[in-house]
Amino acid sequence: MDRDTGLKRLRFRAHHRGTKEADLLLGGFFEAHHDRWDAAAIALFEALLEEQDADILGWAMGAIEVPERWQGAMMSALQRLDYVRQP
Repeated sequence: MDRDTGLKRLRFRAHHRGTKEADLLLGGFFEAHHDRWDAAAIALFEALLEEQDADILGWAMGAIEVPERWQGAMMSALQRLDYVRQP
């Protein structure tokens, strides 16, 4: 699958998680960062989308400890993203 098709697929998955909170968190993160991702970062984000929403939300908010496999630049960026912007 080419890069553009893969990113369109990831965009849909990031914005359609099943809970509004996860849609906003992961969809917002995708929109903020996907244009700078290389193939390895795309694969990492795709793997992250296989995790449970409650776990991802907990890791992003600092409510639960981030497992070693998810510690790194992507999780740090996920934790720093400003998800709520007021017009």
